Amino acid sequence: MLAPWPSREALIDPTSTSDVSTPPTVTLSSGGSVPLRNKWGVDPSQREVLALCLTTWILFVSSVALLRNYFTAVDNFGDSSAYMTLAAAIRHWDFRGIVIKQFWGLPYAMAVLSRITGVSDRTALLLVSLVSSFLGAALAYRLWGGWVAGFFAILSFDWMQRSYLGGSEPLFVALLFGSFLAVRNERWLLASVLASLATVVRPLGVFALVGIGITLLWKRDYRKFLLATAIGLVIGVLYTLPLASHFGDPMATVNSYHSQEWQGGWLFGFPFYAIIRGTLMEPPPLTNLILSFGWIFLVLLAIVAMVKTRRFREYSRAHPVEIMFIGPYIWCLYTYNYPHWARGNFARFAIPILPFVLIALYCQIPKDRRVLWATGLVTPLLAAASAIGVSNVLHLLRGALK
Repeated sequence: MLAPWPSREALIDPTSTSDVSTPPTVTLSSGGSVPLRNKWGVDPSQREVLALCLTTWILFVSSVALLRNYFTAVDNFGDSSAYMTLAAAIRHWDFRGIVIKQFWGLPYAMAVLSRITGVSDRTALLLVSLVSSFLGAALAYRLWGGWVAGFFAILSFDWMQRSYLGGSEPLFVALLFGSFLAVRNERWLLASVLASLATVVRPLGVFALVGIGITLLWKRDYRKFLLATAIGLVIGVLYTLPLASHFGDPMATVNSYHSQEWQGGWLFGFPFYAIIRGTLMEPPPLTNLILSFGWIFLVLLAIVAMVKTRRFREYSRAHPVEIMFIGPYIWCLYTYNYPHWARGNFARFAIPILPFVLIALYCQIPKDRRVLWATGLVTPLLAAASAIGVSNVLHLLRGALK
């Protein structure tokens, strides 16, 4: 495991002696041991992180199903219906009536799974999202260790909602984190393939692809740079060919992101402009306001920690591709120029950089697995209520009690 921080075991000096009798110990999966009184402070294992993910899935789906029909909730959630429509169009290669908006990476994956297994488009959406979510958590463990992976899996309502009701974020995260792991293992061509595929799921994945290219140039590995560039171009061309053929515009999905509401007609503008304007134009419920601004300020706090802490600077030098991804990505988060989405969807947009927020604030993470599990038992219930709507949940509960 390539973790940036010393493990709990590494902080224990096995050569130290004491006149005090040796306390009982607990054996770790890695082969070491720690005093029994510290067992709750041991890094969660990958198996435990995945068990935590499984628990959140069961609690989330059960909560939604108790309050309303689960499959209806899937159909009405976010972009799920649009992705299912696109997947069906891709399977039949018939794009009549299709409105270009979302990127097609997820619908392609859904269409392939549906074609191979015969499952419905809705089932394909749920399977791709769920498997990608678990894979993303497992990759987070390989990259950053148990604490970061564990809290990454449970802190974000939006992550759970997109994982268990369907969305492009889990697939994007799995491909992105897989690319980072391939870079750490110096498997540059695999990293380029994964980053390119991530880009056709969510376009800001291009920052990881650019980071790979710049790093290879800096290493003067021109052969791998040319191969990585060729991989990106081939995947990009294959993606744009159907758009050019059926819609007359190879950049149709990019050009669909256009609105007169954008300041100056640009997708990205001045920091905080759209966040503040959208909040003033469309006053949200108080709970929504607290949640979204909580994430906005949490990421800002992490940015300060990234700049000021020596450990994160050392991490940045060791993993330049990851930093070349998160730097412009964070800039885009705060300059996104669509007032309707800039604040309300900030937490969703921040999902791919959440591990780096946790790394920057690593010393503030409660290193207690009791806290981790207690949080993991509560957040899926809150995430389910948020997905249905708190007011709707209260109405349903009142009706059930009558």
